[in-house]
Amino acid sequence: MNFTSRSLDGIELITVDADRIDAAVAIQFKDRMREHMADASGRVVLDLHRVDFIDSSGLGAIVAVMKLMPQGAKLELAGLTPSVDKVFRMTRMDSIFTIHTDSESASASHA
Repeated sequence: MNFTSRSLDGIELITVDADRIDAAVAIQFKDRMREHMADASGRVVLDLHRVDFIDSSGLGAIVAVMKLMPQGAKLELAGLTPSVDKVFRMTRMDSIFTIHTDSESASASHA
């Protein structure tokens, strides 16, 4: 599981470089994100614009990452494709996460 990370207007933007977050990669995703989040502070935006499919294991991994965030850090999401957005809406996780249309709108937001 590969990520691209960069700072954008005071937020840390992490782009997932994969087309799926499913049972086959969920543990690897969570472990890599845990390493990446160890020193996080403030807003962290997970850009999922390349992810076309997410299953319950992938959703659970993202929720686990949110719970592992250091105190004072907040995980937000951006760039959900229609199929991924549908999963978040069906499970009502869209009420748990701040979701932005894309990384640019996330950086413009002061959530």
